[in-house]
Amino acid sequence: MDRFQELMAFTAVVEAGGFTAAARRTGDSQSAISKCVSALEKRLGVQLLNRSTRSVTLTDHGRKYYERTKPLLDEMAQADGELMNSTLELSGLVRIATPATFGRLHILPLIPKLLALHPKLRLDLNLADGVQDLLAEGIDLAIRISPVYSPDAVVKRVTNSSLVCVGSRRYFEQHGTPTTPEDLAGHNCIIFNGVDNWAFEGPHGKFSVRVSGNLSSNTVETVLSAVAAGIGIGMFHRASLAGVLPKADVVTVLDDFIQETRDISLVWPNRKFISARVRQVTEFFASALAERI
Repeated sequence: MDRFQELMAFTAVVEAGGFTAAARRTGDSQSAISKCVSALEKRLGVQLLNRSTRSVTLTDHGRKYYERTKPLLDEMAQADGELMNSTLELSGLVRIATPATFGRLHILPLIPKLLALHPKLRLDLNLADGVQDLLAEGIDLAIRISPVYSPDAVVKRVTNSSLVCVGSRRYFEQHGTPTTPEDLAGHNCIIFNGVDNWAFEGPHGKFSVRVSGNLSSNTVETVLSAVAAGIGIGMFHRASLAGVLPKADVVTVLDDFIQETRDISLVWPNRKFISARVRQVTEFFASALAERI
């Protein structure tokens, strides 16, 4: 007997609450449903259902088996539906998380094109510099500019962005321009997210310099504004400085000592099934960001 048929019959009995109701639900005869479930129990070697003249209930084995197999059937039904409708326009909600500054500079400008391609899509864009728990927050796709160490996520690297050390000309005129990383110990450095060890590379290899200053923040936007205002020096990935570096008052320093880059990656929860709309949105951003940055 077909295993899938057995499983469908068992699920129908559980959800309908009995063999007669399951037969009405599936259009099969009650005897056919009963034979499928009996065959399943025989194959597995366990009793899945407690049968009485008045009711049908799950055994402990049956409950565990239903909990494991029901999501698989749901995914198969969703996959069937998407395949049958693959020629139709994408629709539905996609929740996207991205760092705030990067999102404003690089994701928002791409949204009109994405929605023009798929006007029935709905997007929920979460701009925040913190790293969200994708499953807990219901995020379908995250764009990250940092190493991603998550066994519960699928990571697609798109491109990278170099690190740069930046200050305003006004600040350097008042406090001097650092010529080596060690000079930063005498400067006011703006700290992002508690990272006060800045990485550099010299003739003898990689090293770090501990920096300090009178301002720290958990948002790139705040650090960037402070640097532009002449408060101090900041370390950024270059992609966050689009539209800022061309301004005459903001310049990079210590370029010869900075070799590190940050991966720009698309991340989604490690689900067994990813909807067609999430796949299409992922492919769109993978292509568009690689061209843009």
